[in-house]
Amino acid sequence: MSAARRESDAQRAIRGMFADAGVRGWLHVAELHRPEARVTVDPDEPVPVGSVYKVPLMAAFCRLADAGALDPRQPVTLGPDERMPGRTGISILRDPITVSLRDLVVLMMSVSDNTSADAVLRHVGPAAVEELCRDLGLPDTHILGGAATTFERMVAETGAESLSAAMRRLADNDATVPAVVYNPLSKASSTPSDMARLLRAIWTDGAASAESCAFMRETMGQQAWSHRLASGFPYDDVTVSGKTGTFGTMRHEAGVVELPDGGVYTAVVFTQAARADNKLPRADAVIGTAARAAVEELRGNEGT
Repeated sequence: MSAARRESDAQRAIRGMFADAGVRGWLHVAELHRPEARVTVDPDEPVPVGSVYKVPLMAAFCRLADAGALDPRQPVTLGPDERMPGRTGISILRDPITVSLRDLVVLMMSVSDNTSADAVLRHVGPAAVEELCRDLGLPDTHILGGAATTFERMVAETGAESLSAAMRRLADNDATVPAVVYNPLSKASSTPSDMARLLRAIWTDGAASAESCAFMRETMGQQAWSHRLASGFPYDDVTVSGKTGTFGTMRHEAGVVELPDGGVYTAVVFTQAARADNKLPRADAVIGTAARAAVEELRGNEGT
């Protein structure tokens, strides 16, 4: 049986995993140093990425810091009126707080803090992120205005009177959600292929200076969440670094899996659930299950 046929079998198996979990899935898993060795499922289709946009934002921040265009240690004071909606980090605090730009990057990546990300984006600027994406060959990645723009457009597109009302509508299985809400052209969006290319650049010191790439790898390794990609690799000797993203019925993660024998794989899995419930454990877990199946397929094909 040819390698091409085996990959086709792997694709069908992964599509079956997505279907069993009640989601539509997009996937790109590849060997870090041999990216042509990959398993994919619709990897070039843009979708809204939620907080995954913070990965290119972090890389653009590092590039500006490398160039001396911003000081990563610059203190930033955020008052209560500058809070973005979110369930973690500075977003849930009530009093003014002063943090360095670099630590805001750590917060936006480790606990996906929206307030930190919004502050970082104000200093970096969307144009710098777009420039990074073009330089690294990520044609389908656009962050627009980050979470702030996504939330603003979501309210307008649902016709809701507030963000909380819009989010309730997206979480209501009996409500009709306008198709435009999930249109990638109006939200921070990307493809699994683009995110895999960005991760590869970070892990091979191609996204910024070697020092900055080491910072990015360390920061992604500090992510607090283990219910998606990491759930497929529940071993102490496997390192999983990543960034989750959630938007309505969409649950994603883009990360890197490092195995004890030296094997390293970029793993990007995007999903959209058929149901709108906020808690769908199987939709979260299939991200790890599908990624692991793809890694096992690649390891089984080594040397063929």
